[in-house]
Amino acid sequence: MFAAAPIHGQSDDVRQTGGGLSDLEVGLRLRYEFTRQFAPYIGVEWVGKFGGMADFAKAANENNDESRWVAGLRL
Repeated sequence: MFAAAPIHGQSDDVRQTGGGLSDLEVGLRLRYEFTRQFAPYIGVEWVGKFGGMADFAKAANENNDESRWVAGLRL
C-alpha cells in the first residue's frame, strides 16, 4: 500500500496548482517475486483532487477523482 499527498504553499494559475493539499493518491499492489530481479505486480490506484486543484479540474470539465488498474514488472 502506498499514498502520496503533495501540498503547495500557494496557488499558481500558470501551472494550474492550488494552494494547500492538491491531490491524494492511494494504491494497493500485489507482487509476486519469482526471483529478486523479476517480480510482476497488479494493483488498483485511486486519485482525488482537492481545493484549488479540484477547482481547476472542474473548470476544465475533468473529474475530481478516478480509479485505475495498474500492472507492471519490477526488474
